[in-house]
Amino acid sequence: MSDSVYTLQCGQAPLLISVPHVGTGIPPELAPDYTERALAVEDTDWYLDRLYAFAVELGASLIVPRYSRYVIDLNRPRANTPMYAGQNNTELCPTRHFTGEPIYRPGRAPGAAEIERRVGAYWQPYRTAIAAELERIRAAQGHAVLFDAHSIRSELPWLFEGRLPHLNLGTVGATSCGRGLRLALSTLLAAQQRYTHVVDGRFRGGDLTRTHGRPAEGLHAVQLEMCWRCYLDEEAPPRWDAARAAEVTPLLRALVRTMMAWKP
Repeated sequence: MSDSVYTLQCGQAPLLISVPHVGTGIPPELAPDYTERALAVEDTDWYLDRLYAFAVELGASLIVPRYSRYVIDLNRPRANTPMYAGQNNTELCPTRHFTGEPIYRPGRAPGAAEIERRVGAYWQPYRTAIAAELERIRAAQGHAVLFDAHSIRSELPWLFEGRLPHLNLGTVGATSCGRGLRLALSTLLAAQQRYTHVVDGRFRGGDLTRTHGRPAEGLHAVQLEMCWRCYLDEEAPPRWDAARAAEVTPLLRALVRTMMAWKP
């Protein structure tokens, strides 16, 4: 299935994978508002659709947006409330890079009317598609799991202190999915020694995980924030590293298989 703002591949497994920050598009009519640096969309979750392509072959559904998070962040609440209170956050329509510098030219950041237009044009179609696909899966399988997949530079002092663990699993403090699923995933991460990991650390789950993680209704959601160094060369611009990607893929495959096989 294809929409002007996303593509959706529907599978037969009880799992939908969302990669909300993999898009790189900037609509031509908006491009003059951005700084030259911003047009390189450096805070993209680079190549995650490529990294998780194996999951479609396993039977999972996969939804991929076309446009950059610099246009609108598909993983932020419509009300634009901070995801992590007391820490630096980017907004529904971000105005800063992850390093803190502005992404818009002076006086060109979107106002309330433009933000609402972007909600209708980009945010709402993606969110509606996720809700519909999860409902389709739940009707067919009895339950549905949303896996919200992200990646990020390992060190970003404006957002967090120090160096992130390789893998950051978020379940909104054990509330967005069944405890059995959280245990199965955390046990799998703890059983390997190649990658450092944390559960419900700095990144506990964004708005997609919080919205669609309703275990009592048969809807379960988890987020994985993975550091770029797991599969990329982090030097600017970040580059796909085939050797690193091949090394991490078996673990990602095991996580996906666990989510597909788990039953409430």
